[in-house]
Amino acid sequence: MYVLVLGIACLCALVNGNTVKKQETIGGERFVCTALPPDANHGCPMPSFPASQEEELRSTILHLRETILQQKDAIGNQKETIRELTSKLTSCESLSEGTGQEGKHGSWRKGYGKDTMGDLPRDPTQIIDQLSRTMQSLKDRLENLEHQLRSNVSYSALPTDLREMLQRKLGDLEHQLLNKVTELEEEKSLLHNESATHRHKTESTLTALLERVNELEKGSSAFKAPDEFKVSLPLRTNYLYGRIRKSLPELYAFTICMWLKSSASPGIGTPFSYAVSGQANEIVLIEWGNHPIELLINDKVAQLPFSIGDGKWHHLCITWTTRDGLWEAFLDGEKLGSGENLAPWHPIKPGGILILGQEQDTVGGRFDATQAFVGELSQFNIWDRVLKSDDIGNIANCSMNMPGNIIPWVENNVEVFGGATKLPLEQCEDRLLNL
Repeated sequence: MYVLVLGIACLCALVNGNTVKKQETIGGERFVCTALPPDANHGCPMPSFPASQEEELRSTILHLRETILQQKDAIGNQKETIRELTSKLTSCESLSEGTGQEGKHGSWRKGYGKDTMGDLPRDPTQIIDQLSRTMQSLKDRLENLEHQLRSNVSYSALPTDLREMLQRKLGDLEHQLLNKVTELEEEKSLLHNESATHRHKTESTLTALLERVNELEKGSSAFKAPDEFKVSLPLRTNYLYGRIRKSLPELYAFTICMWLKSSASPGIGTPFSYAVSGQANEIVLIEWGNHPIELLINDKVAQLPFSIGDGKWHHLCITWTTRDGLWEAFLDGEKLGSGENLAPWHPIKPGGILILGQEQDTVGGRFDATQAFVGELSQFNIWDRVLKSDDIGNIANCSMNMPGNIIPWVENNVEVFGGATKLPLEQCEDRLLNL
């Protein structure tokens, strides 16, 4: 370095063709540059050194020159590496931003995108994993590059502004990469949670479908047979009820039978009602307030001589014929009441609505909660004739099953509304034990 400084001190500057004298003082000694003619030799005289020292200085100069060339090559390679990393970072950022925007708007969940190896859809979590791995790889390369720069012997000899620029650029790239990795990891976590929730719902649905398929394969349904169900009306409201999908034809006689269980008081309410245009009380069975249970036909009333609000299952049958208005009432297979002149010579009008559990003030509506049935009912059947007493007894004691030829009790013929439910019905023998 002493030779280099000495050489600099001996430089002579030419300004506008004139020789300017320059003096430098180094180590207490003064060196003077002497003006020379233009055609003279401009070289500064080299001081004399011993041969060994001169050889050492020459070796040092060559070494420094070689070091400078190596540093120049290293700087070129580092610039190429920085450009490559910057390009990859820009590509990753554009891919990440596109992925995030699609995730925000939900559009990528429509098809997820295509696998580069084929047309199969790819899970978004795989995309996030791949991006995370790419980011981590870039981060590792940056760290390795920084380590190499710091461990390089020639790093300290780089110009200060270049070192600062490299450090600043590496710091910015590392910071950006860390931010992107953090964002992707957060989005990956959100996607994982959403996927877990969706997977749970899907598994629940599939389980339910599988159970249903197993039931169908076994030949079973919600009820063991189409008629082995009951309608439950647990509250006294004006909105819980069942409805029979079929209507009645014109009838000159009928038999209506059903199973009932209720402990409501006062009165069990209205087990069923049939209303037609112009007559809301075409056929009604009702017990409300402290009144006895009553049968209404065309708004005419017959009181039945029994009570069934003890919370036990009871089998109830009513027969009627337009001829003289004769009627009979059976409870648990026994005839306990009969009479005549109940709407005599009045045929039952067709095309009305049959409601279970509510009394109709208009056709199909205007229910009164105080007259609602509370309890359970089943096996509601209607025939277009008067059944024999023996047949009614056999149905009540479970020795015969005879569906109604006008209204049979089958599951697809009964609708429920307002919270009323269809439930499996106890075996007939079990109902008999509960009498």
